[in-house]
Amino acid sequence: MPRRLPHRLALALLLALAGPAAAADLTTHAERSGFVETGRYDETIALCDAFHAAYPDAVRCFDFGTTPEGRPMKALAVSRSGALTPDAARAAGIPVVLMQGGIHAGEIDGKDAGFLALREALEGTAAAGTLDRLVWVFVPVFNVDGHERFGAWNRPNQRGPREMGWRTTAQNLNLNRDYAKADAPEMQAMLGLVEAWDPIAYIDLHATNGAQFEHDISIQVEPLHAGDNALRAAGLQLRDGVMADLAAQGSLPLPFYPSFVRHDEPDSGFVDGVSPPRFSTGYFLLRNRLAMLVETHSWKEYPVRVRITRNTIVSVLDHVARHGRDWMRVAHEADRRAAALGGQDVPLDWRATDDVRTVDFRGYAYTRTPSDVSGALMTRYDEATPQLWRVPLRDTLVPARVATAPRAGYLVPPAQAARVSRALDIHGIDYRRIGRALTQAPVQVFRADDIRFAGASSEGMQRLDVDGSWRDEPRDLPAGALFVPITQPKARLVMALLEPQAPDALAAWGAFNNHFERKEYMEAYVAEAVARDMLAADPALREAFERRLREDAAFAADPRARLDFFYRRHSAWDERFGLYPVYRTDTAP
Repeated sequence: MPRRLPHRLALALLLALAGPAAAADLTTHAERSGFVETGRYDETIALCDAFHAAYPDAVRCFDFGTTPEGRPMKALAVSRSGALTPDAARAAGIPVVLMQGGIHAGEIDGKDAGFLALREALEGTAAAGTLDRLVWVFVPVFNVDGHERFGAWNRPNQRGPREMGWRTTAQNLNLNRDYAKADAPEMQAMLGLVEAWDPIAYIDLHATNGAQFEHDISIQVEPLHAGDNALRAAGLQLRDGVMADLAAQGSLPLPFYPSFVRHDEPDSGFVDGVSPPRFSTGYFLLRNRLAMLVETHSWKEYPVRVRITRNTIVSVLDHVARHGRDWMRVAHEADRRAAALGGQDVPLDWRATDDVRTVDFRGYAYTRTPSDVSGALMTRYDEATPQLWRVPLRDTLVPARVATAPRAGYLVPPAQAARVSRALDIHGIDYRRIGRALTQAPVQVFRADDIRFAGASSEGMQRLDVDGSWRDEPRDLPAGALFVPITQPKARLVMALLEPQAPDALAAWGAFNNHFERKEYMEAYVAEAVARDMLAADPALREAFERRLREDAAFAADPRARLDFFYRRHSAWDERFGLYPVYRTDTAP
């Protein structure tokens, strides 16, 4: 069983792989430091311009946004096809692959590996011929402000580089939780870039956290478990093709994220899953496009991680060049299928079943002994002793929650139109404004039976979970409401944002929390009198109340709940409490 490469041998292999530079100013600080360090963001700006100057027929350097601290967000469009703009790529029908590094700016492997692969591809020493058949849009650093929060120990569970950036943005937002809610200006800029270029594949370059073991990279792709059925075959082809290339180069790739079921307990094994759309792989399947999550193992030294990330980038370019046009055809067919989802059941999220299989996993010998520091059991790994673990893996995935797509679409009342339209615009979702009032429109409404506000904030927001159901109920809508048709390619994304029980819906991120708060009350002495009048006037109500007293001891012992029983049945009750302020309709207005 091979052992992990020693640091100097790994460095020698990487330097040999890099070869001679096309020009001195096209090498990175990381290369010149022997991959001990990574450069600051001013180097990224300079390299972007330098590549454009050195290869003006094949590289375009451009800004696609500005960070909250005022830094330019740089991207490179790279192709020898002549298509260096979105319009040119679309006109040529050429596949686009978008790769971004540094969404977590401490995990900066993608930046240095990307510039290395870029120089080699332009020189023709790697990815030969691929640039003739695709456009590569490369964002070296997504989280630019976080990149410049530079320091040692910003990633204490990671071996190198010597200093690196920070996980979150200057606004302390985690971009890797933001694809669906798109709260960060950086994410809004990225989604604008995506909307302009419409990449067939989006490659998200990371390094893991976690335990110590021999496996050096994981490759996860969607659609594969979820999303359009035909497009899943393309996802499988991309994942397995890249994993085969990496294995042939000596890596030990995994098709799942290697995080233990029980923290710090290797024998608990692993569980696979489909990420919700706050993550890239969960988001792009809703757009009927491929996404790949690349996670090098943080305990491998930086030269090793950069080499493996470079190999992954080259492999992806090769597969997109060979299969990208076919995948685009399948994706466009998936767009048409998505536009016809009205009336069908659509999964909102996914879960692993209890089906377990045992897998071989390349770990290290370890012990679990009490710590005299923490007092807890601690796992200690012996990297000098590779060990084959036989561990459980749960990777049979099924829908967890399912919603039936409305036959026509969603209606957003005018009071919520500004908030919802901002989100729809960011994601490039079609909608139209209704210029006339709708009287007693035949819609379905969602009323919450159970409302659970999160006890702590997440990304600065208070999340919300609701249980309830859709039901027919005519409603009046003033002029200015929005109609969001389901008959569009992004139908799954529409549902992910507007179905209240979807994991990253606007409602789940607290956008409508006010509508699930009680704002009016009936004083107890008033409710007492109202209750007596209602009991005297309605024998059926009296029977229901007395039955509830007999059958529900908690209710019987709770004076407020007993009075609330009557208040909720009185005309004074706020009929809008718990009413989700987005409706569904089977008929386009």
